[in-house]
Amino acid sequence: MRSLLYILSALAVMGLAYWAYSENYKTQATLDRAQELQSEIGRMQEELAVLRAEWAYLNRPDRLRDLAQLNYDKLELNVLEPGQFGRVDQIAFGEDDALPEITGAVEVMGAIEQ
Repeated sequence: MRSLLYILSALAVMGLAYWAYSENYKTQATLDRAQELQSEIGRMQEELAVLRAEWAYLNRPDRLRDLAQLNYDKLELNVLEPGQFGRVDQIAFGEDDALPEITGAVEVMGAIEQ
């Protein structure tokens, strides 16, 4: 009977050792994958910083103004200037801020021209 107990104990120890080693390998693989993801995140953040800098460089006001002037014949874009904007105190707000009452049906779709 003792020999059976020794054999079962030895099998249990070998089974637990196999389980521990397999968990160790899984853990190492997961840690390696996490490190790869961290380095990929770092590379992508650097790439994003470069793309943002490039976007800021391409959207310089003087460059956009020159492009609008060069392509005026095709696009008919006007250059924005500070005098084209107004101030908030120049906006005339109505005395009565209430919305008008809707009394009848309103047709939303117009006739489609072909």
